[in-house]
Amino acid sequence: MIHLEMKSRALMGPLYFVTAGALFAGANTAVQGAGMHFGVPSPTIAFWQYAIALAVVLPMVWTVSWRTGQLGWHVLRVVLAAVGVQLWVAGLAVVPIWQAVALILTSPLFVTLGAGLFLGERLTRTRVLAVLLGAMGGALILAPWKEAFTFAALLPVGAAAFWAAASVVAKRLTRTEAASTLTLYLLVLLVPVNGLAALSAGFTVSKDALWLVALSGVLIAVAQYLLVRAYAVADAAYLQPFDHLKLPLNVGLGLVFFGFAPPGLMWVGAAVIVIASAWVLRDES
Repeated sequence: MIHLEMKSRALMGPLYFVTAGALFAGANTAVQGAGMHFGVPSPTIAFWQYAIALAVVLPMVWTVSWRTGQLGWHVLRVVLAAVGVQLWVAGLAVVPIWQAVALILTSPLFVTLGAGLFLGERLTRTRVLAVLLGAMGGALILAPWKEAFTFAALLPVGAAAFWAAASVVAKRLTRTEAASTLTLYLLVLLVPVNGLAALSAGFTVSKDALWLVALSGVLIAVAQYLLVRAYAVADAAYLQPFDHLKLPLNVGLGLVFFGFAPPGLMWVGAAVIVIASAWVLRDES
């Protein structure tokens, strides 16, 4: 019975995680459309994106108890996530999706290190090698040695670091908090924080871009809940190689909707990333 339960967790964790990644890819595509094509300021997008996400999630989790003995950790998670959101949305406004996502692939390295240092999770050889292999795939895609590389593209790296820290805190909170409680606190506290960041840019969104911002908010709401569910059933370090699958998902949508065609090395790097994810799933199962 215990063996079956462990195997189920080894499969359900990545399933939640990958599904959340697909929804995040859709949200990223909508954000890039609103920012690049309709000129909506990135702080404005971030505010409305999470305000709408809160409106979607609130009816589902309103009955959840707000009582918690971990308020400080909730606040820390939200502050880290808010900084990551601002850096990420700003990055999507200046670089193609495939390049931004290639840079965000550094996040698993931060998460795995943080989970080992602060949560006491096992840093097995398979986990470490799979994450490093995936990072090598990301480096092939990024090609920082080319002239096309710009320092503005480093915004997603900053987002990766802050989101990784937020993920480590989220994993710690799953020891005592339900997934619905984590989602509720994140969205409720993110909205005013993003609102402060949007004061200088304003809150107006053009009619043409309104549906894109609204769509991104709905997708974010469901993705955030599934992400917490994934951390509730599986180790954070174990899940990180599957984070690399976000690359082909985002590249595909960017190619379809914006015609962003990444260089040939992207496909080689993507193959390396998929192999790394499949390897760790087979080993853990």
